Formats: sequence, structure tokens, C-alpha cells
Amino acid sequence: MNVELPFAPVDTIIRRNADELRVSADASEELAKRIQDRGSELATEAAERADADGRKTLMAEDFGVETVVDKEGLELPVAPVDRIARLEIDSRYRVSMDARIALADILEDYADNVARAAAVLARHADRRTITDDDIETYFSLFE
Repeated sequence: MNVELPFAPVDTIIRRNADELRVSADASEELAKRIQDRGSELATEAAERADADGRKTLMAEDFGVETVVDKEGLELPVAPVDRIARLEIDSRYRVSMDARIALADILEDYADNVARAAAVLARHADRRTITDDDIETYFSLFE
């Protein structure tokens, strides 16, 4: 699978939840893959909502967002999130800028939750590094 999301912002998200723990490159890669899967799934659901409303453009409301945050406050870049949104939806759909920002915000919250839990798992295992195993364990336990 080709991962659209750069690993650096994902690494930053993990580190802001890791306190004193280190972060392996594999952990960033695994979380980026999971974020991409989740984003693609959310975009597919949003496209179904837009289609039900007779629209071809995905809007922030299709992602359940009423107020769109300022994109400057996001760690995840909007352009790769746009590509993620388009992975599984028909090419006839467009994705508005507000929808891209809303999806980036949702995915960043998702990543924060996973990173926070992965840090707990690493500490519980008495390790100083968050690894891809911690990310995978989170998903096996909570999803």
C-alpha cells in the first residue's frame, strides 16, 4: 500500500503525546497507514451522505463537522489528506477545502488518541520507545 501521508507530521503527533518516550520510525509508519485507512473510510461515508443529498461535492457537514478549525493549527498537511479522501471515492466527487480541513482535524484527533494509548502501552511494557507493536496492540484491543 502506498501511504499518502508523510511520516514527519505523524511522528510529531506521536511525540507530543509521548512525553519522555522515544518514537520508532516504524510506529510513525504504522500510524500513518492507520490514519490513511480511517480517512478513506470516512470519505466514503461522507460521499454517501453527499450523494443522498444530491451533491457531488463533499462538505465539512458530510464529516459531521459544523465549525471548521483554522488549518494553520493542524499538524497534518491538507494536501495529502485530500489525496487520502479521494482514494476510495468515485472521481466524480469533489472535496471542498472546508471538508479537507475538517477531515484533517478529525484524523489528527484520531492520531492523538492512538498515540496517547500507544504511550501508555509502551510504559506498561517498561520500554522507553513507542514502537509499531504499540500501535498494532491499540487497534487489536480497542477497535
